[in-house]
Amino acid sequence: MSGAIAAPKYDPFARLLHWLIVLLLIAQYIVAWTMPDIHRGTQPLGLIAVHLDLGAFIIVITVVRVIWRLVRKEPAPAEGTALTRDVAYLTHGLLYLLLIVQPVLGWVNASSRGWQVTLAGVNLPPLVATGSSLGHQMGDVHALLAWAMLALIGLHVAAALYHHFLLRDRVLRRMM
Repeated sequence: MSGAIAAPKYDPFARLLHWLIVLLLIAQYIVAWTMPDIHRGTQPLGLIAVHLDLGAFIIVITVVRVIWRLVRKEPAPAEGTALTRDVAYLTHGLLYLLLIVQPVLGWVNASSRGWQVTLAGVNLPPLVATGSSLGHQMGDVHALLAWAMLALIGLHVAAALYHHFLLRDRVLRRMM
């Protein structure tokens, strides 16, 4: 399968949005791992505030990316079996879903703590009432889904590297 030809590149705006999301996720995971533990009475200061801001920005960029993907023609799927194409579609779909659901769950949790979530200095509305037990529970789901997203990202990166180094096709270069 060496030298197999994949579809042409994604358009420049799609590539920009993809790599912007990558950079935001790297920053978000670094902040999440280095910020203080959140307990009752914790205030959204310092790295916690940065984490909230990054999450809001990730939602916006992901929504723009999904809209762009819906209105613009994507490159044809990479060559491969029906199974590999199905896994690729499923992985991408789950990544898009988690890129929206994950920060929304964090926003729900922040709202239940009475924290203000902002986007570019604009206050966003709370998604649940302060003290909401559902909001507190969504914080636990948020933490769990962070690991699921990391596993999916790992699968996505591994597949891109597999295409590039083993299949030697242009799948990875489509997004470069």
